Amino acid sequence: MFRSFYLAGFECATGYNMHGEWIDQIAATEHDLHCDADYARLAEVDIHAVREAVRWPLVDRGAGVYDFSSVEPFVRAAVHHRFDVIWDLFHYGYPDGVDVFSTDFVERFAAYCRAAALYIRERSPGPHYFTPINEPSYYSWAAGHAARFAPHQKDRGIELKVNLARACIRGIDAIRDVCPDARIVNVDPICYVVPKSTSRDDVEAARAFNDEAVPQFWDILSGRVMPDVGGRPDLLDVVGINYYWTNQWELGSEGTPLADDDPRRLPLGDLVRRTWERYHTDIVITETSERPEARGPWIHELSKMAEELLEEGVKLGGICLYPILGMPEWHARDQWTRMGLWDLEREQDRLERKIVTPMLDALRVAQRRFMTSTCGRAPS
Repeated sequence: MFRSFYLAGFECATGYNMHGEWIDQIAATEHDLHCDADYARLAEVDIHAVREAVRWPLVDRGAGVYDFSSVEPFVRAAVHHRFDVIWDLFHYGYPDGVDVFSTDFVERFAAYCRAAALYIRERSPGPHYFTPINEPSYYSWAAGHAARFAPHQKDRGIELKVNLARACIRGIDAIRDVCPDARIVNVDPICYVVPKSTSRDDVEAARAFNDEAVPQFWDILSGRVMPDVGGRPDLLDVVGINYYWTNQWELGSEGTPLADDDPRRLPLGDLVRRTWERYHTDIVITETSERPEARGPWIHELSKMAEELLEEGVKLGGICLYPILGMPEWHARDQWTRMGLWDLEREQDRLERKIVTPMLDALRVAQRRFMTSTCGRAPS
């Protein structure tokens, strides 16, 4: 599907965090200053595809006026280094004054999607990939139920999710109007919970969460549920799965992941299979990473999993290592995560990229293994 099976994801969230502080992760990691060099580093390790962002709050000036100067360096770098790009159009942040619960939000988002797709199409060769709304299920919970992101609402998660679905549908149609070859990568987390007891109520609650709540946005988009929202099968296109070690927990114990050796944990491969069996469409693991000490072993696990899934005929189009750079925490700006292929360290007036050798070694083994295992296999 992409120029390389392994992709790199640049954390690109914008918006107001739980403290009301403005965040811009592209600026915080200085990726905006060093995008060409960042792409060159990726090419050196044989990664030629990325997840990148059009930052809506920076682009949309209101009244149909758009300023894409913040996007231009990334387009130039991608074209220069011959990278495939999945462009995130809404990664939590939106222009000030917009009410994400309103019909005006739906219309404004669709107009912006059209403008962004046209800008990308005119300046880069195809194929073109877009994620209209990143993690709508997580964002609707975080911003509409738990007040962790703007607009900091409580108990309005489902209402927000439905309006995001309406906006996503209109956005996809707007993208395809000006960029007919566009592939739409619909990204959401894949989670799995286990019941806290063997009682019928607990078992049923866990089943409902896993089978209904987790895939709900994809189901709305494809028209499986809430048909009045306007979903259609062709809108789903590519399913993007985000998965971290924190994505499995005991129901009622959010924030406390199941232990690595908990026998109730499901392998990521099983969760991918379930998604494939549900939708039978192209799948990309659009975000995954591990704790600092587990980065290398996790790459080995991903490599083995991918080989098995592809042998079974699952249309797994790629795995995105995300975030590819260390980054500050959303809600604690002085704390930095170390989950990427490069850690970031401040040296004088810039953030230096420090390669994580165990993860790089594991990636090189995985790349060789993937090339060997797919030799002679017809592309999906």
